[in-house]
Amino acid sequence: MKIPAFSHSRQKKPKSSGRKSKFQIQPLSRWHPGVRQLLGWIVTASSVLLCLLLLPTRLPGMELLGIGPNWLLIWVVAWSVKRTVFAGAFAGIVLGLLQDSMTSPNPTHALSLGIVGILTALLQKQRFIEEDFISIAVIVFVMAVLAETIFGLQLTLMGNERKLTDIWTYYQRVALASAILSSLWAPVVYYPLNRWWQRIKLLEQ
Repeated sequence: MKIPAFSHSRQKKPKSSGRKSKFQIQPLSRWHPGVRQLLGWIVTASSVLLCLLLLPTRLPGMELLGIGPNWLLIWVVAWSVKRTVFAGAFAGIVLGLLQDSMTSPNPTHALSLGIVGILTALLQKQRFIEEDFISIAVIVFVMAVLAETIFGLQLTLMGNERKLTDIWTYYQRVALASAILSSLWAPVVYYPLNRWWQRIKLLEQ
């Protein structure tokens, strides 16, 4: 006598839904506006801190004639290019004072970075080109040369013991090396920060 096969007796058990993660991060658009604004400031402050830490760092590909990129100047340009003159000047002065605290207050970096913030904001780049890395690199190159020139002028007016020709010969080399490296590394700072600031601005609107 044949025993009937119970081929359908074993049924597949449904997968437990408990395996799914109970903790899911909500989209940024659903966050409370206050929390979102706080996160925006944290990201901005963290980027400034990172630039400060990178300033004395000399990694492979980040040095030319003993000079590294001017990370704080790149940050000021990235911040000021789509903001008001006051916002650009304020950011430049604050970051310049932070740099002075790491180096020396005389001569000050606040003057040069403040002027960089003002001039970058005056360009009103957003009216013509959106997220053009070449134009950002050109702006950073020009501003780096200008910042080093202002710093050299301060040394001259302070009556430094070194000869005037020695000061300008040295700062011509510094300005060129800093401008080249800063313009090459500018997109690394500009692109992620600009994307983040644009996203936060759209969510606030």
